[in-house]
Amino acid sequence: MPDASIGASDHSGWAVLVTVTADGTLLDRRRIELVASDLPKLPHHHEAQKLPLEDALDLIERVRVSAETHAKVALDALALAASSRILRIAIRECPPLPPTVAERLQNYRAQNVADTVMYRMALAGAAEARGWAVHWYQRKNVLDAARDALHVADLDAHFINLRKSIGPPWTNDHKVAMAAAIVAASDGRS
Repeated sequence: MPDASIGASDHSGWAVLVTVTADGTLLDRRRIELVASDLPKLPHHHEAQKLPLEDALDLIERVRVSAETHAKVALDALALAASSRILRIAIRECPPLPPTVAERLQNYRAQNVADTVMYRMALAGAAEARGWAVHWYQRKNVLDAARDALHVADLDAHFINLRKSIGPPWTNDHKVAMAAAIVAASDGRS
């Protein structure tokens, strides 16, 4: 079986992972949770804003540790279930942030993106710990790049045919994650 790549389409506290071979063959798709259910999903943006700084920093640290643990467990489970050797994961690029959590809490733009960056970094760290390469993608052009990598004229038609063969769920998150995995696999062959 050919080597595989994972694409991630992340949200606040969860992500869709799609695993494919370089030719676009779907091997696995799953939704994973990236934070314990008793913790907030957006601590920078919501809960920490109402707390004294020390308590806010403690809360965010607990969420970060939970995200790292959940990412490791999810990638371990995926690697165990995979029929191919996984070499890399594609994760959406992270915007720059102020260097400290305290500064992020005081910067409105940072408050709005720090949580998703935390989840992406947890996935990246768990992948690197497994020896997988991390490919950072831009969501705005990943679909076009996947079309080019697969040498297909219409990626939507490709996804419609795939959806017919595998059934639900098949959402925009699955499409983006699969496209990112295809691009990462294609870049890995270069």
